Amino acid sequence: MSAPLMVSELIEQQESALNTLEQILIQEKDILTKRDPQALVDITEKKHELLLAVEQQDKQISIHPHFKREYESNLHDDALARISEILERCKTLNHVNGNIIAQSELAVDRMRNTLLERNSKSTMTYDAKGKKSGGLSSLGIKA
Repeated sequence: MSAPLMVSELIEQQESALNTLEQILIQEKDILTKRDPQALVDITEKKHELLLAVEQQDKQISIHPHFKREYESNLHDDALARISEILERCKTLNHVNGNIIAQSELAVDRMRNTLLERNSKSTMTYDAKGKKSGGLSSLGIKA
């Protein structure tokens, strides 16, 4: 049976994981701008797995029998400050990626609406009374 990790080792692992998360978020932004759906699925899976690992590491650190004492003694202030900075950068990157996704959704909606409008115009006809009708309903087809 291996010895439990020291608090400093757990914090180092957490910092490393968060640095990896930051790199994944940077890659995700690149993938979003290139609009590569398969790469987006792959990077999203990696990000999800890493976030689960970070959450697990948080739990390990918080329940470590020496963490509270070492935290109150300010033994890990520098490392925790670095982690906090990385987390802020990750939040910013995640916000930027969310904005890219929102803009992409708006563009898709605009394109869909434009296509529907053009389709309606090209299938528009007039009935015997001179009223406009369009689409498949004019052919007696109901969806």
